[in-house]
Amino acid sequence: MDFNKQPTLTGNKVVLEPLLADDFESLYAVASDPLIWEQHPNKDRWQASVFRNFFTGALASNGAFKVLDKDSGAVLGSSRFYNYDEETDSIFIGYTFYGLKSWGKGINQEVKTLMLNYAFRFVSAVYFHVGAENKRSQIAMERLSAKKIKEEVVAYFGEASRLNFVYQIEKEDWENKPL
Repeated sequence: MDFNKQPTLTGNKVVLEPLLADDFESLYAVASDPLIWEQHPNKDRWQASVFRNFFTGALASNGAFKVLDKDSGAVLGSSRFYNYDEETDSIFIGYTFYGLKSWGKGINQEVKTLMLNYAFRFVSAVYFHVGAENKRSQIAMERLSAKKIKEEVVAYFGEASRLNFVYQIEKEDWENKPL
């Protein structure tokens, strides 16, 4: 498969660029707000040492993006592709977060739409892990018409395992969704 997990993707409001080692400070400046992580399974990611581990895992995934404001170039957050499975013809999208100033402005919807449109050129199903307590992300999944298909304990890179809900969107459903 010729699936580049880190293309540059451009939308109306955002640009997704491959995450680089030099991006730590600018991304941590966004991630250092404890409110971002209050519903997340790993609530202490706002701390520099914990975020450094998260960032190391993001780089190691070879699928992580920094999300930039298209007009200003400001870093808004991050997301990534991970767990590509050729056998099941699927990939995950997740580890997504945005600074508070991006909440409620359609940023997540646009980022996920860009990533889904790109992924479905290569796979037939996309999955998402969402923390069992993360109501905001669960609502976001519903807005994307993702279906909750199971619950599982997820091992995080260098962090404790946590209960997550698994959501799925199939290519056919995505392509045939109402506008």
